[in-house]
Amino acid sequence: RKVARNGRREEKGGRGGDSAVSTATARAIPTLVELVKNGTNGAKEAAAGALGNLANEDDNQASIAAAGAIPPLVELARIGTDDAREAAAGALANLANDDDNKVSIAAAG
Repeated sequence: RKVARNGRREEKGGRGGDSAVSTATARAIPTLVELVKNGTNGAKEAAAGALGNLANEDDNQASIAAAGAIPPLVELARIGTDDAREAAAGALANLANDDDNKVSIAAAG
């Protein structure tokens, strides 16, 4: 066993950092949603891209939807700059891998 930076013991080859990454992701999602809603054009695009990247992980999809990301992403896909629309569409495509999110996307769009 070795002691990870967070002070917890982990087995060799373990994934002790997953909890810290999950916590950081959970904290980042509401901020990213807020940027999609109220950021500058560039911030909206970057936040939508980041949410799309996070939505590649099945474990993040429900958290992103629960943070209220779907309605502002749908709006951004409609009225954002070309690059922001593309980023929002990518995020929505990734979120649509979850059946509940498909319903939410359809309801918002």
